[in-house]
Amino acid sequence: MKKIILLLIIFCSMLVACNSVKTASTEKAVLQGAWELYYISGPRRDFSKLYPNDKPTITFDLKENRVFGKNSCNSYSGTLNVDKNKISFKGPMTVTKMFCPGEGENIYMNTLEKIDSYFISEDGKTLNFIGGDVITMRFKKK
Repeated sequence: MKKIILLLIIFCSMLVACNSVKTASTEKAVLQGAWELYYISGPRRDFSKLYPNDKPTITFDLKENRVFGKNSCNSYSGTLNVDKNKISFKGPMTVTKMFCPGEGENIYMNTLEKIDSYFISEDGKTLNFIGGDVITMRFKKK
């Protein structure tokens, strides 16, 4: 009887472990592609006033460990590190230098530097960036 219970425990543990690996790799695969920002925490300004013309975007190329996009006005690119739900942007981002009115561009880039993890909604349509324990940015799949 003890052997049967022990075997059941081992079997259930293996199922849980396999499922968690599958979930992490599936979520990473869903991260691939382009996303558009629709929420950013911190600024005491209306989102549409921060980004009146173009909303910031981010695109992930997981094969090359690269990230690129537009911060509403200028283009940016950099290297990326993703490990399960942890995410970091290695080194400084390369950013074009066009004149951009308003604060939206700086708020976006400064917030992006503080991101340390992410999660994707079950339907795969919302990407949430987390800094510390707070959701700081939300993107929708393009």
